[in-house]
Amino acid sequence: MIFASRNAHKVAEVEQILGFDLELLPDDVESPPEDAETFAGNALIKARSAREATGQAVIADDSGIEVDSLDGRPGVRSARYAGEDATDGDNLAKVLGELAANGGDPGARYVCAIAYIDDAGEEHLFEGTCAGRLVQDIRGTGGFGYDPAFIPDETGPADERTMAEITSDEKHAISHRGKAVRDLARHLGLQPYL
Repeated sequence: MIFASRNAHKVAEVEQILGFDLELLPDDVESPPEDAETFAGNALIKARSAREATGQAVIADDSGIEVDSLDGRPGVRSARYAGEDATDGDNLAKVLGELAANGGDPGARYVCAIAYIDDAGEEHLFEGTCAGRLVQDIRGTGGFGYDPAFIPDETGPADERTMAEITSDEKHAISHRGKAVRDLARHLGLQPYL
């Protein structure tokens, strides 16, 4: 099965949850523009493009963070919120700056949509969310993206660790991607690792 992604962090997370290695998208296959208005729409764009290029069963992920007081931004633009060539740090700084400037609710949620196109060409969608809040105090070395500023609700009200401070197993158990990948694994008749 091909994973239509060149994001090494995402690939590692999905492989760890599924418990097996995925084939990566060949280098000569160009990634299509992600111009849908939803995570599911972008995941399907990537999966369809990879399927057309390879003829194989494929999965594709689109994910990001939605901040309540920013009207759901950055949303589908999470990976490029501060610009097309923005780093994770650039994107995080922009979101935290906007949040500080408006003094709004720090409530946020991670969203993940996984599109799977099977050998017969049938399309399937799996989605997961992880609610929490953003904090200005960036902490932790694990994870990526907005993880160093995101405190998930599911670790409990007394737990102030960010997503970048919890263990990989803890993260996969509650994360948006972990939930979506476990649903995919069950659809495939597999027992997910986590």
